Amino acid sequence: MAEKVNLAAKLALFSDHWAPRIAARYNDNEVRLVKVEGEFTWHSHPETDELFLILDGELEMEFRDRTVSLQAGELIVVPRATEHRPCARNGEVKLLLIDPAGMPNTGDPATATVAVAI
Repeated sequence: MAEKVNLAAKLALFSDHWAPRIAARYNDNEVRLVKVEGEFTWHSHPETDELFLILDGELEMEFRDRTVSLQAGELIVVPRATEHRPCARNGEVKLLLIDPAGMPNTGDPATATVAVAI
């Protein structure tokens, strides 16, 4: 049965940073919500692209050769195998991510925070 998801209500359920929560699933993908602040680790995903939609705040997506600044309402797709580092240097940022089910957020299961359903 199809049900709506209220993103603001789901985001209100947690406060920790860099720990994605699964808000919905479709096909073999997960729609994840995450709050971030500060700098994440440099990483890549060799098998898949990664979509970041900024819901609130300002995110800098660092690549080895450039930095892209993103505001609420903007998105970026990081191509597979592209090294990147998301950074929230101006306070907390709320993001919606679309990732293949079970994909580790660091690109490495040994260092990843496991996404849990909310």
